[in-house]
Amino acid sequence: MSDATAPRPHRLTSKGQATRERILLAATELIAARGVAGTGTEDVRRAAGISGSQLYHYFDSKQALIRAVITRQAEAPLVPGRPIMGALDSFDALQAWADAAIEHLESTGGRNECTLGSLAGELGFADEASREDLSRGFLHWQSILHDGLRAMRDRGDLRADADLEELALTLLVALQGGNLLGQTMRSSAPLRASMHAALAYVRSFER
Repeated sequence: MSDATAPRPHRLTSKGQATRERILLAATELIAARGVAGTGTEDVRRAAGISGSQLYHYFDSKQALIRAVITRQAEAPLVPGRPIMGALDSFDALQAWADAAIEHLESTGGRNECTLGSLAGELGFADEASREDLSRGFLHWQSILHDGLRAMRDRGDLRADADLEELALTLLVALQGGNLLGQTMRSSAPLRASMHAALAYVRSFER
């Protein structure tokens, strides 16, 4: 897949940035309600209240728009709908993060959302470019967790032999897998169980 389908960079004015964000927000909300397959560029155009030429000024194809949504969601907080939390660099901070994730799932009733996890479910094998975008997003989230765990190890909270890559991946898998089962079952129990197990594993390396 050539880079021609990727979102084209523009030197945007503040008005242009606001318009682009409005388009991405409209696309994100529609994808949450209808899925990627059920969301067309015309739907996004109407929801954003813009002309077709405006839409294609920022995104020259549906794939370019979807890839931009992936990037946007990868930069979102690890818990959807929450402000950026502080560094996940203590056991208390990790517990608060887990609690916030569970609370969010309970508050939404497991309804559909446009997250990296849901996008991966629809697009993971759709094309290589989207798969790579999703992978980079998950790796970004893993790096946030890794940085916090490294600070804990450097401070002496974790043993020197703790495998930070494995621990960060364990926490990320617990979040994603627990959310997927929780949304499917309309229950926070799977996420609560997965996060509890992941945090217990991290704590097994406590000094």
